Order: sequence, then C-alpha cells, then structure tokens
Amino acid sequence: MRKLLQTTAELAIRYLEGLDARKVAPTEEARANLIQFDEPLPNEPVEPELVLQLLDKIGSPASVAQAGSRFFGFVTGGSLPAALAANWLAAAWDQNCGLYRITPATALLEQVALRWLLDVLHLPAECGGAFVTGATVANFTALAAARHAVLEREGWNVEADGLFGAPPITVAVSEEAHPSLLKALGLLGLGRSRVVKVPVDGQGRMRPDAIPTLTRPAIICTQVGNVNTGACDPVGEICDRAKEVGAWVHVDGAFGLWAAAAPSLAHLTAGMEEADSWATDAHKWLNVPYDSGLAFVRDANALQAAMAITAEYLPTVSDQRNPSDYTPELSRRARGVEVWAALRSLGRSGLADLIERTCRHARHFAKELKAAGYQVLNDVVLNQVLVSFGDAETTHRVIADIQTEGTCWCGSTVWQGQTAMRISVSSWATTDADVEKSLAAMLRVAEKYCSREF
Repeated sequence: MRKLLQTTAELAIRYLEGLDARKVAPTEEARANLIQFDEPLPNEPVEPELVLQLLDKIGSPASVAQAGSRFFGFVTGGSLPAALAANWLAAAWDQNCGLYRITPATALLEQVALRWLLDVLHLPAECGGAFVTGATVANFTALAAARHAVLEREGWNVEADGLFGAPPITVAVSEEAHPSLLKALGLLGLGRSRVVKVPVDGQGRMRPDAIPTLTRPAIICTQVGNVNTGACDPVGEICDRAKEVGAWVHVDGAFGLWAAAAPSLAHLTAGMEEADSWATDAHKWLNVPYDSGLAFVRDANALQAAMAITAEYLPTVSDQRNPSDYTPELSRRARGVEVWAALRSLGRSGLADLIERTCRHARHFAKELKAAGYQVLNDVVLNQVLVSFGDAETTHRVIADIQTEGTCWCGSTVWQGQTAMRISVSSWATTDADVEKSLAAMLRVAEKYCSREF
C-alpha cells in the first residue's frame, strides 16, 4: 500500500507540474489511445501497480487540462493545493459521512465549514445546509425544502402523501434559468415545462416588474450569476414582490453566490440574504475538487423534514448535527473536508482576493479583445466574457482553432440569438502571464478569419 500510494502521489505531482507545458486539449493521438481501455474484463487479478501505470499512461495524456491555469471553457476552478491534499486524506479516511456518532471528525468539519460559509456569503446564521454533488442536486435539495414548506402552509404533508391531490404549486423562473434548475424541478415533480417564465433584461436579469401575480403556494427561482453574462437578478426587489403573496424565493447561485465574499463585488448580490434558499458549487469558485455542491435553507427544519431518514439500525440520536438529515443521500463521501480545508487555507481575505482577481482577469480579456476590434456582448460584471468574431460560422471557426492551438481552451455559446466564445475565469492558478499568453493566442487565431469591422 505504501509504495502504491507514493507512486500515485508522484504521478499526480508530475501530471500537475506538466500542465503548463502541454496543450490544454488532448492530442488526437492521445484520444485514439483511449481504445486501449476498452478490453474484456481480465479473468485473473492484476497487480495494482500495473493498473495505475495504465491509467497514467493512457488516461493522463487524454485528459483536458481543467486543473491548469488556462482552461476557460466552463466555470471550473482548478483544485487549491490544500483542498486537493485534504481530498486525498479524506479518501484515505474513507468515511461515510452521514451520522455524527459514526463519523465524528468529518461530521464536525462539515458543521464548522457550514458556519464559515454562511459567514463569508452573508447568509442567515440559522440556515440549514447540505454538502452535495453539485448545483443540480443543490437546487434539488433546496427546492425539496421549498416544496415541503409551501405545501405545509396549505396543510399538506408532501413527504407522507406525495403530490397526488396536493395543492398545485406555481413555480416562476427566469427566461434565463439554467437547465440544471429545470432538471431539479422535474425531479421534484414540479415540472420543467409548466413553469411560469419571467422576462429578462438585456443582460439576462429577471425583471421584477414582469413577475405575474402569483397565488399560494408559489416558488420564485432567481439567479445570481448568469452562466453566459455573469449578471445577477435583483433578488432583493424580487423578495419584496414575493412577500406580497407569501411565495418562497430560491436563489440559483452556482458560481455567482461567491461574489458576496468579495467586498468590491458584494453589491451585485445585495438583497440576496432576504431569500429563503440558495444553491451554489464549491468546485467552481472555491476551487475544491469535483464534486462539491452546497445547498442552504433559511428554515433548517424544512430542510430536515424534506431530507431526514431513520431506521432501527441507524444510531441517529445525537446532540450534534447528523449530515444525513440534510442531504438526499444517506451514503456519501465526506466532501465537506476539502471545503473546510479551502476556507481554512484562504481565510476571508484570500477568498475575496481569489474572486476579485479572477474578475479582474475577465475584465482584462474583455478590454483587450474589444480594443482589437472584436465585439464583447456582455457587461463584464463578474468572471464571464462573451466575444463574437463576426457571424456564427466565423466565430465557431475561431473557437475550434483556439482549442486546437492549445494555449488555452474556451467554449462556444449562443447568447440572445448571437453565437459567441465564452471565457470563464475561475482558477486560483491563473496569472497575469496566463492571461497575456492566452490573449496572444486568441488574437493570433482570430486574425486569420476576421476583418474586425463591427
């Protein structure tokens, strides 16, 4: 075991240290070599060392360098050193983090991390919280609590009696709602298509004046951090409208929620604390390893009522927080350990610097691309930049060549009918030099295709 783990550490270190020198996307040869994984299951055991060697030889070159400093394709942060190391140690502990009496160390670490998160995000201290896989399940978890609460007010116990015969819940979402939110609504039986879609402004923010009159029970789903523009809904104004009819307000803040931790950006989330529930990802802007999502609910009892589980064989009685009382899963890894480690290593100022620094990089991308004659489609308020290189065909060609060239990696999107390249700056490792190197590559590639007449 010792030799195997030492070898694993050496291979992982070599991989990480080599990211700067390689192309972000894997080569075609590396992709082709993946066929070597597709073999019949061996009849006999194989030495673990040989298994590891095969993983590294074939898998490492075929990976996309998302852990590096020049991957801008999604809102994906590379893992902070402390978070990655904590993840390795937690994996060695192999704790099924559900019950305090069984896994006291990891359960307490989650409890501390939850308190810290509520503090830095300026959310109510009494919130219940859940450590889950990602924003899809975080939205699901928080909205399950919302479903419980709004139906309980109407005298209906949804956990016991289901939705058959229940008072119908009106759900209002932004026209720019992320598909993961709609998926969560579908999983909860609230429907992906039966939602009321509220119009947005030119940056993708929900318009409070366009919210129709709602009748109870009702849930309004807002967004902090549009996946294309980074724009944030005016949650405070929406909460004021919601209070008039007693609607529950949920915030999908997969990455934008973290703006609350940065003094220069916190104004974008003003009023967010007035909502009833929130969802975000730690594997985005907090830069912890995948997977790590977070759900927060003001009414901790509603979250517990929607999620708690009991059985005769489970030692659930404790004067400490049982994590499984707040998550969909009973069995799950102790993902709160790396969240605790990331926050412990960054501190309040380090977290703020991480958020503000990546936003500064995004603004620099936008400034230089615009100065070169290309069209930036959004107001760069957070870490998202949308740039068009002309018509859709030309923009797609530029994006494809940038990906092939390999200095950096950006993806495509369509924003309000216009095709664009999306630059998402989220990694702690991205430096000014990375930005300049990436800009040079972008401009070099775009020059081949574009007249820059906008």
